[in-house]
Amino acid sequence: MVELSELELVERIRRIQAEIRDLVIAHIEEQDLESLSEVTAETPADTIYAVDRVSESALQELFEREMGGHTSFILIGEGLEESGRVFPRGSDPEKAVYRVIVDPIDGTRGLMYDKRSAWVLTGVAPNKGRYTSLSDITVAVQTEIPTSKQFRADVLWAVKGKGSEAEGYNRFDGSSTKIVPRPSQADSIEHGFAMLSRFFPGAKDVLGQVEEALVEALIGPVEPGKARLFEDQYICSGGQFYELMTGHDRFNADLRPNLEQVIRSRGRSMGICCHPYDVCTELIAREMGVIITDTSGNRLNAPLDTTSPVAWVGYANESLREKIEPVLQRVLKDFGLS
Repeated sequence: MVELSELELVERIRRIQAEIRDLVIAHIEEQDLESLSEVTAETPADTIYAVDRVSESALQELFEREMGGHTSFILIGEGLEESGRVFPRGSDPEKAVYRVIVDPIDGTRGLMYDKRSAWVLTGVAPNKGRYTSLSDITVAVQTEIPTSKQFRADVLWAVKGKGSEAEGYNRFDGSSTKIVPRPSQADSIEHGFAMLSRFFPGAKDVLGQVEEALVEALIGPVEPGKARLFEDQYICSGGQFYELMTGHDRFNADLRPNLEQVIRSRGRSMGICCHPYDVCTELIAREMGVIITDTSGNRLNAPLDTTSPVAWVGYANESLREKIEPVLQRVLKDFGLS
């Protein structure tokens, strides 16, 4: 099977994601919150809620229609075989041209209660077998699934080494307008949004202590009657990247995998972590100038699968990274989390 041009890959994935967005929106408008938030399955990767089933049922059909007749690929995502599913069906996975990793709804929990947008995430990499990783992704697209009261849903995409683009889709009249997201150029977190992710129970006390130590080292102690730093716990990795890309957030880090030893020492089990499919659109952020690293300061990388734990650190710009990273490294070491 042949390779598709980068532009054709982007356009085909954008069409797939737009259909998933519209299907999910239509379903949400017809259901009550209790129905949408019903647990339908538990997998090694995550809890599956009723709203997830809408996108998952359409996912394979859409990819098969848009790409299966034009190229060969292994689709990686929740609900599929651990090794992924090859298209065209029955073809040799070793000869597949691409590996495509997807999260059809990243941010389910906020969306199913109509609190906040979720995102459809897709990353495409040349097939390098089981060693294919996040760093191999050459095309990435993410499409917003808005809450019921939103009129605009954004779409962002990037091709490795060729920059990124974005559009705002008006869901009421069907029009699209070019938008130009711009990461923050601030050189301090003061009077901005900066935080550590701590969405769920399980060692939140440790994360709180780490964040307090980090913030005090960066901007000093709390001043009487003042708030000089803000946080936003957006339960959606793709959404968190979006907040960094659009200048809303200056710094964010998801350190959950680093807490495993602490949690086990308490006789508890590790809860859910971020996974590779949650961060498969990191390329878009990188092409915009946002820096996403692992907790050691290296470029973010992980296998293209649905279960590997991923910790990441995001800086809106290089100046912020230079100021925050060495302090973060020291604090993590002090708490035994490096």
